[in-house]
Amino acid sequence: MTLKGQTIGFIGLGLMGRHMCRNLVEAGAGVVAWNRSPDPLAMAVADGAIAAGSPGDVARDADVVVIMVADTDAVGAVLNGDDGVITAIRPDSLIIDMGTTAVMATRGFEADVTQAGGAYVDAPVSGGTLGAEAGELTIMAGGADGDIERARPVLEVLGKSLTHVGPTGTGQVAKAANQVIVGLNIGAVAEALMLARHAGADPAKVRDALQGGFADSRILEVHGQRMIDNTFAPGGKVTTQRKDLDQALNLASELGIEMPATALSRDLYDRLIDMGGGDLDHAALIKALDADYPGEGQDGN
Repeated sequence: MTLKGQTIGFIGLGLMGRHMCRNLVEAGAGVVAWNRSPDPLAMAVADGAIAAGSPGDVARDADVVVIMVADTDAVGAVLNGDDGVITAIRPDSLIIDMGTTAVMATRGFEADVTQAGGAYVDAPVSGGTLGAEAGELTIMAGGADGDIERARPVLEVLGKSLTHVGPTGTGQVAKAANQVIVGLNIGAVAEALMLARHAGADPAKVRDALQGGFADSRILEVHGQRMIDNTFAPGGKVTTQRKDLDQALNLASELGIEMPATALSRDLYDRLIDMGGGDLDHAALIKALDADYPGEGQDGN
């Protein structure tokens, strides 16, 4: 897929965003980028992007703007803040939010962008830093049919799988479901490997034995290995996973339903944050469960 001749704005150069921005540059797009802190922006410029002074400057220079920031409040600030995207949006510009944003807020952001003359797609992703770097993210998108088709060339550079779930906000519904499954599955793998270790079995051998059976999963493969290796440099941070679970629980509350296992998982991540592990990879949840788990520090060494 080539984006030669297109100018794309990119806002948010965190653990995943910096790789996504680079992939757009490598696909031939002219990328105008902004980030709240300067060092990641300097790295993006070294990769071939053009630095913008504000989200509004990004919107002035690009017909398609990708937002990949930390949370719902950050999306609101980028869109509606001083010199935000909406202050400078071009007629018929397409705004694509690829972060994990609250569903009800997403629908409000769409209304803001539409009123300003633009179009809005929510296209959150799964796949972590590995998927972002390889351009192999799983993308779940919400928006009007025509807007999704406009977004498709950009999204296909960034991901290997794109599903149009439904109208605006349904991409975020799918991402909330994704994060519930991820969070609970990490907890299940952590408990299983803790059980194996305390019962005198080699957790690595137990993981090998489970692969290929009904207990197998991408979480067992990747995060289980991180637990075994005691290596927790962040691909997805504990604080982010906790935020996403809380967001899913808030949505459930708005809908009048309960998710007790998700609430327990969120509370376990709170325990790990209280232990000082908020910036570790979310696979470090095993540290909150197993008081005898070895190792200290960012990488668990």
